Amino acid sequence: MRISELAERAGVSTRTLRYYEARGLLSAPRAANGYRVYDDADLEVVRQIRTLQGSGFGLEETRPFVECLRAGHPRGDSCPDSLDVYRRKLAEIDALMERLRAVRAEVSERLLRSATEPKCHLGG
Repeated sequence: MRISELAERAGVSTRTLRYYEARGLLSAPRAANGYRVYDDADLEVVRQIRTLQGSGFGLEETRPFVECLRAGHPRGDSCPDSLDVYRRKLAEIDALMERLRAVRAEVSERLLRSATEPKCHLGG
């Protein structure tokens, strides 16, 4: 399939596909006329990238999943490097959640403290 068809089927722009190619995440041989030629495996790669990005993974974090698919695994998350990325992402999420809990506790404490102080009346 041509790049325009892949873009349409994957729900991305041709510019995005070219960017993935420039980053080494997608590759396609060229036909005699110079057009890129993609197949269903490339569609799966793009879908994997988009799914991971939709879950907060950076583009470079998708690389092990792409390599796993290219190695012939039906799922990009069945290889050790992919599992390592999942583990790192979970640790990152846990750290962010802990930070959010601390910020929430601080804001809650300030609200409670402010509610017991005299009210401020501005303007009048």
